[in-house]
Amino acid sequence: MYIPSAFDIQDPVKIGDIISSNSFATLVSQDGDSIFVSHLPFIHKPGEGAKGKLISHMAKANRHWKLFQEGKEALVIFNGPHAYISPNWYVAEIAVPTWNYANVHVYGIPKIMETDAELTALLDETVQKHEAGRPNPWTLNMPEDMEARLHMAIVGFEIEITRIEAKFKLGQNRSKEDQIKMIQTLKSSGDPESIRLASLMESDFQDA
Repeated sequence: MYIPSAFDIQDPVKIGDIISSNSFATLVSQDGDSIFVSHLPFIHKPGEGAKGKLISHMAKANRHWKLFQEGKEALVIFNGPHAYISPNWYVAEIAVPTWNYANVHVYGIPKIMETDAELTALLDETVQKHEAGRPNPWTLNMPEDMEARLHMAIVGFEIEITRIEAKFKLGQNRSKEDQIKMIQTLKSSGDPESIRLASLMESDFQDA
């Protein structure tokens, strides 16, 4: 990923926030001379392994998991908030349109989970993450035969992270006046994605 120095993020907390809050990500693997892509929910475990781990699952009917047996590096793309930025929002008179966004690329070699206990723990953690805060959270409590059929239908896997690239293009190269105007305009847009981006930009602006 092309990352100008102004947009290069190394802070593990900021990176972890993007991963956890945008956990439905894109898994990319090499498939011979081509590539294979799946869109999956991931759980980030920053405290496991040297650089953390990702865990996820997919349908066994999805042949993507068979590529894991080749031991090749895969890429997981986490897309954070993004929005169009108009030159009309700048204090500066001369400017061009652009797009502000945050992306994290995570690399590692996928490894298939081999035990029912690992699968159960993976599913339970995934359900807990996405049911949290709901008025009547669903739990992974089902008859044994039903759980066995579920396990037969999916493949769980983990990726021990080998490297991470993080790009937050948030207008850091603009003046403080321009950054403030962008944040204010995005906040007032009424668009949820623009408001999310404004919050991230505001946090980054305050940390600078």
